[in-house]
Amino acid sequence: MNFARRVVVDTGVLVSAAIRPESIPALALEKALLLFEVCASAETLAELETVLLREKFDRYAPRAERVAFIAGLRERVTVVAVTQVVTDCPDPKDNMFLALADTAQAELLVSSDPRLVDMHPWRNIPILPPAAFLVGIR
Repeated sequence: MNFARRVVVDTGVLVSAAIRPESIPALALEKALLLFEVCASAETLAELETVLLREKFDRYAPRAERVAFIAGLRERVTVVAVTQVVTDCPDPKDNMFLALADTAQAELLVSSDPRLVDMHPWRNIPILPPAAFLVGIR
């Protein structure tokens, strides 16, 4: 699918969606996949895999389900080679999402991370928590 509108979804939202399929983050991911071209990078996908496969999530969802979530997501996202270097976020590990949004020319970033949400808007890119994305974006 080739959508004109692009969005970036951060790891926190994706993890929540994977382990709580009826949650607001899961609904936000579903909406993003329906209405937008969801963009990821090799770095953001690697972080998702590292975080989601941590043992602490075993009690929320079996490992096999989490592996299947990652595989399914990989099939549905557009992988973008990030060309921008960004150092604007107070938490350096979150700069990869800003760099991805900038490189992909994303319309917005969906994040549950307060350090990112507090930057809204960043370089004219809205940064919305999942609930605000659900009610505010059509």
